[in-house]
Amino acid sequence: MRLDSLSLTNFKNIAEARLEFSPKINCFLGNNGMGKSNLLDAIFYLSFCRSFSGVTDAMLLRRGEDFAMARALYTRRDATEELTLGMARGRRKSLKRGGKEYARLSEHIGLFPIVMSAPQDIDLIRGAGEERRRWMNMVISQSDKRYLDALMRYNSGLEQRNRLLRAGIVDHTLYEAIEMALSASATYIHEARTRWVDELSRLAGNYYTAIAGDGSENVNLHYKGSLDSPEAGDEHSLAKLLDNARRHDEMVRHTSVGPHRDDIEITLDGMPMRRTGSQGQCKTFTTALRLAQYDFLRQSSGLRPLLLLDDVFDKLDAARVERIMTLVTGEEFGQIFVTDTNRKHLDEIMAHTPGHYRLWTVDNGTFTPTNPLESA
Repeated sequence: MRLDSLSLTNFKNIAEARLEFSPKINCFLGNNGMGKSNLLDAIFYLSFCRSFSGVTDAMLLRRGEDFAMARALYTRRDATEELTLGMARGRRKSLKRGGKEYARLSEHIGLFPIVMSAPQDIDLIRGAGEERRRWMNMVISQSDKRYLDALMRYNSGLEQRNRLLRAGIVDHTLYEAIEMALSASATYIHEARTRWVDELSRLAGNYYTAIAGDGSENVNLHYKGSLDSPEAGDEHSLAKLLDNARRHDEMVRHTSVGPHRDDIEITLDGMPMRRTGSQGQCKTFTTALRLAQYDFLRQSSGLRPLLLLDDVFDKLDAARVERIMTLVTGEEFGQIFVTDTNRKHLDEIMAHTPGHYRLWTVDNGTFTPTNPLESA
């Protein structure tokens, strides 16, 4: 899959932009705050119907404007695909594929797979468990519609149970009916997450070694699922956990156990990476995670996702940067979008990179094509 062209109007600080992309590498140079990351966020939004940064849709509208639009042309499975996005202040956003609006935006998730590496990825290591759960849900949902359906059903049931708890209702018959439905969804969520974390740990470990250039460090991911706790019993039942926790939950007035509280443990040589990893090690690992995520989506979808690398060179030495570029310009990877603040740095790397690429300089939301170095 590739993104052939993109038109933006009033998206963040971008008043107007019309860009046609290289099928391989696309580079965006400029100082911080000029709009490089905003362009990548627009590409991300067209795949996920939300901003990578997590801000509300209203915050995506250019200051002083009441609407924003995006139109993108893709080549997907050898066919041309058009996505159009419209957002207006105070109105429901509209996403159309081939001119037809989605009845439910969840139907769109996974059709145009994408992987984005950005400075915020450090939160996957040092942030709260919510960050890692959001990441798990985002990636698995792209490849598994059953998982997305189970997750939506689980969240709906969870909200019902929490409403009962907040209202102080103690009718156990009501709780049991909701908890049975929650348990059915939770079982599939747990199984899918366990499989995914095991596979990603293997892939990420390989990429970490390739980027670091040294196999002496061992990185690992371990899924800490609530259904693996002894209290869940041999049948790994959420219903049993919820029943045991109900009196406590009635006191605190929220659901204290379940997949919405699960986490991923990330270790470096057996120690928590959030405490022992240096900046370079953490950046190497988050980049490895994103490349592992790319592999997973490529294998599960049969498509090569778009790869967005936002400030990927920050906090990495030149040798690791070159290894990353050698990896992502290989045959396993497809179209790539890269941002940086240093033209000389990028030119030196691209001079050793096979294939054609395009480059733009970015200044206050304006994208100016620049004659790039090219190799046949």
